[in-house]
Amino acid sequence: MAELFVGLMSGTSVDSIDSVLVRLDEQDPIKPEIVAALGHPIAAELRREILDLCAPGPSELDRAGQLDRQLGQTFAEACNQLLNQAGVRAADITAIGSHGQTVRHRPPGSVTLPFSTQLGDPSTIAALTGITTVADFRRRDMALGGHGAPLMPAFHRAVFAGTGDRAVVNIGGMANITELPADGGVRGYDTGPGNVLLDYWVNLHRGQAFDRDGAWAASGRVNPGLLGRMGDDPYFIQAPPKSTGREHFNADWLERACAKLELPPEDIQATLAELTATSIADAVRGFAAAGELLICGGGAHNRDLLARLGRHLPGWSIADTGSYGLDADWLEAAGFAWLARQALRGLPGNCPDVTGASAKTVLGGIYPA
Repeated sequence: MAELFVGLMSGTSVDSIDSVLVRLDEQDPIKPEIVAALGHPIAAELRREILDLCAPGPSELDRAGQLDRQLGQTFAEACNQLLNQAGVRAADITAIGSHGQTVRHRPPGSVTLPFSTQLGDPSTIAALTGITTVADFRRRDMALGGHGAPLMPAFHRAVFAGTGDRAVVNIGGMANITELPADGGVRGYDTGPGNVLLDYWVNLHRGQAFDRDGAWAASGRVNPGLLGRMGDDPYFIQAPPKSTGREHFNADWLERACAKLELPPEDIQATLAELTATSIADAVRGFAAAGELLICGGGAHNRDLLARLGRHLPGWSIADTGSYGLDADWLEAAGFAWLARQALRGLPGNCPDVTGASAKTVLGGIYPA
């Protein structure tokens, strides 16, 4: 029997809320069907407030509380608009899986008591949609000593595990890899910056939200000195489990790397693209010499970035996850719909080999309608 779930996701880029309606059946292996999907905009002022709150430094708790409610209302709007578009009643939805908006991620090793904070009040979502909402997926894993990230490897294994070596790379604001070896295991971690620095730099110099197709990066030349400086960051050689975010890779980090260098801005963009490509490629090669590489997230549309990956990974066949049945733009939000189902069934949603948690555990708090 098939059930309908909604997955909601807003990523590091804070550009919109991904909202997907997913039909999940009882088959094994599971075959999710994306029934409908939409990108719900985040208002420019709200985005500025979120990015301000994401910036390193002390937070304002009153401000965070207000943003938590505002985001909860916005997530609820996204869900209600999605259901209206799909012609589906709230009563037909089993649950919403809402990741929320991460505004601070302090993994093990960065602070005395690690934590991760997502805004987007699930009680507000449940109240305004009339649908049971599952949220707060990261903190249970962190309570067991894990990073609470990345969270998609269990879903990737359920959906994409095959008979050969496969890797799934999500290129959002940050990039992360899921390794799916032929033996049925699973490993994964954040590889480093994905689009976050590319988006920042093209916005600063060209007023664009992102570098469409990577065209501006493709017009520049990689600077080996700058690439070496950035690649020397200790994060890249840190052993998994590991996770990262804007707290580490941000405008200040880039400005320090570029200090005393006078380079055309397009060359810096090209070097940033090469950093993303090489850090991903290093992770993929560290997994296996050849196999199938599945790309998802916004980076799946960056032709320049995909070309760089192809040059670095000649032994790998590279395609986006749409070629395997799940649209690359909506895969992560669909994963949170799946995690909601796991929570309602009392089934684990984390992978201790990925996050470093001491045990498998159910992820997420359940907020009844």
